[in-house]
Amino acid sequence: MAPRTAIAPDPHGPGGRLQPLDDTGRPLGPPEAVRDLATAVAAREAADHPRWVWAAADSGYAPLLPRLPDRLARCHDLRLVEALLLAHEGRFGAPRSLGAAWARLRNLPVPADLPEPGLADADDGQDTLFAPDRLQLPPGADPLEAVVAVHAEQQRRIAAIADPAARQRFRLLVAAESAGALVAAETAHDGLPWRADVHDRLLTELLGPRPTVPGTQPRVLAELAVDLQQALGAKPFNPDSHTQVLRAFAEAGIQLGSTRSWELKGVDHPAAQLLVRYKELSRIHVAHGWAWQDAWARGGRFRPEYVVGGVVSGRWASRGGGALQIPRILRRAVVADPGWLLVVADAAQLEPRVLAALSQDAGLARTAAGGDLYEALAAQAFQGDRDKAKLGLLGAMYGQTSGDIGPLLNTLHRRYPAAMGYVEAAARTGEDGGVVASRLGRVCPPASADFLDLTEGEGAGEAGGRTARARGRFTRNFVIQASAADWALALLAALRRRLNELPAAGPEDRPHLVFFQHDEVIVHTPANLADEVAAAVAEAADEARRLVFGDTPVRFPLSTAVVDCYADAK
Repeated sequence: MAPRTAIAPDPHGPGGRLQPLDDTGRPLGPPEAVRDLATAVAAREAADHPRWVWAAADSGYAPLLPRLPDRLARCHDLRLVEALLLAHEGRFGAPRSLGAAWARLRNLPVPADLPEPGLADADDGQDTLFAPDRLQLPPGADPLEAVVAVHAEQQRRIAAIADPAARQRFRLLVAAESAGALVAAETAHDGLPWRADVHDRLLTELLGPRPTVPGTQPRVLAELAVDLQQALGAKPFNPDSHTQVLRAFAEAGIQLGSTRSWELKGVDHPAAQLLVRYKELSRIHVAHGWAWQDAWARGGRFRPEYVVGGVVSGRWASRGGGALQIPRILRRAVVADPGWLLVVADAAQLEPRVLAALSQDAGLARTAAGGDLYEALAAQAFQGDRDKAKLGLLGAMYGQTSGDIGPLLNTLHRRYPAAMGYVEAAARTGEDGGVVASRLGRVCPPASADFLDLTEGEGAGEAGGRTARARGRFTRNFVIQASAADWALALLAALRRRLNELPAAGPEDRPHLVFFQHDEVIVHTPANLADEVAAAVAEAADEARRLVFGDTPVRFPLSTAVVDCYADAK
């Protein structure tokens, strides 16, 4: 039984090739050519449960999903792992495609990565014959040979990490990031249940009827634009233009620093409130309106296209579609299928708890061992004032120093010296131009050349100091946010495994993840399995805590709701 199997799909047609490997990446026997790759992969999965090795999940896994009877348990995603390794080795941002990694092995010119496909590429009607080759291999290169060679080299590089504990954590990061690729592909395949009729009704209530002429504004937006112009003197201007809005307000005697909602809400003028409402509705119309529904929410499903590790901290991004920001008011459209339910879970106060676990501050760990962390912090250090406790701890994590936060930070330094020392050390590393890493070993981007120009040498003055402090704020928060992303990835992997182990007649009847947003997950499940799914979520969160942070008293409680409609979970 081979512990790993590399695959290379045929560029056209259902066939492909498989190569058994040992855990170092060494081939075990000759490759096998098959006429039907999905069938062969399903048979090998049922027999051996290997870790599948492919160039990238979107080319190696997503095309197989519609024809697989069961989900694959594990994988090693070369593109994602290459990015992690490059950053770890001080080459952050270098091309990470299979072709780029292959070229580095062969001392060939390294091809630049193609840009991530966006909305325009998601469904343009073109045959895949004309789609760009995202593997970026040179002409004549054998894709399977490249997959095998690059995988072996990645395994060698991981094994070369000197510190055994760091090496073990990095292996966990590689496995979790690759599991994220499985989740992202499956989420796009399964889709979040979406009621187009409810969505349309909500849009109509907010914006008026759908415009019959493409490119025109809905009635309510058009009326708000007129009301706004009249409130500022009736001179026409475009409310979607930042520059024109500032000019129109200035001509009415109102000086605005920006058009941000928080600033507008402090302006005592009817036009300010009209603009706030216009911006809110315009954002919904543009990001999740009828055009969005046509492109992304067809057939009763919203199929988000996640980009695993799309943010430098390890958080996910999305290829259009607004997958990471479904407006609260539109969550009414997310409704479980008949006989099914939604299990919605989100982590409470995740980043402060991550700081407690990272720093191993005994006092803060005790504070984070129970329910509301800010309530406990207030009781211990701020005479019961929860707002001060929250403001102080968030200020410490994000590097805020202005306003009245100074005394709050002083209190935290006295009560929780290890936690405050941890973020201060990360900030100093950033200010000095260094890099920091997450708990599992995801490394932040290095300082830019502009940073070095501004902060080094005798000419470094006030501008250099500001630049250094800004980078310090970034690295201070990176260690927390990236470690929170580590935990979330481990949660996804553990939960996905548990869901796949629940009894089901087939893949269509099995609970499955349908949504992920930083610290929130949604599982679509048959109603009779909802309680088991809720228990699986809690167990997965605790497993992720142990895997990422080891023996810590810090708890990562989840707020879990079992509902028919997403809007009812909050």
